[in-house]
Amino acid sequence: MLSVHGRKPAAVVVEPVARGLIKAGLTPNTVTVVGTVLTIAVAVVLIPTGHLFAAAVLSGLFAAFDMVDGTMARMRGGGTKFGATLDASCDRITDGALFSAITWWLIYSVNAHPALVAASFSVIVSSQVISYVKARGEASGFKMVGGLIERPERLILGLGGIGLAGLGVPYALEVAIWVLAVGSVYTVGQRLRIASQSPVGQEKIAAPAGAKDFSK
Repeated sequence: MLSVHGRKPAAVVVEPVARGLIKAGLTPNTVTVVGTVLTIAVAVVLIPTGHLFAAAVLSGLFAAFDMVDGTMARMRGGGTKFGATLDASCDRITDGALFSAITWWLIYSVNAHPALVAASFSVIVSSQVISYVKARGEASGFKMVGGLIERPERLILGLGGIGLAGLGVPYALEVAIWVLAVGSVYTVGQRLRIASQSPVGQEKIAAPAGAKDFSK
């Protein structure tokens, strides 16, 4: 949702930063990797130790590199297929690190209810599946645009939840986790439905190498 509609307003801030990084001699891929390493470090160090508000602020700042590197690539004449693959892979890694750290904190720091821990685990799994369905679908020729919970919504709700929890707001993280859990599962179904209703959804595919082809 926000990934479709939120780029133009963000460009006011992102574009000057991207120009500055290009002038400094950095490449989009370098920015992608640096942003990933910093985001992971913040998540796995600060969240398990209970520094939730600082983790939310810094993770949000470093996660913004996800928009900066793409803008840099376009300013340099367009991105590469490797750059797109690197960016998508790093997104999956940082999402996994963030929500794994949150789950760790729920289990070992606050002794959360097992249902909440299960919901947090479901966010980890479903967030990866959401992205995989889109990637696999687009590789098969589907047009996979939008969805209820995409990466921006996931980060806003997740970081907002831990940030408010760090400020002492009761049930902020619990609400965020449950909204993400339900919304993410819904989004998986939503994207699968888009694929099933696509005009190319029923096209035949070739059998894998070495498999017997019973159509002949």
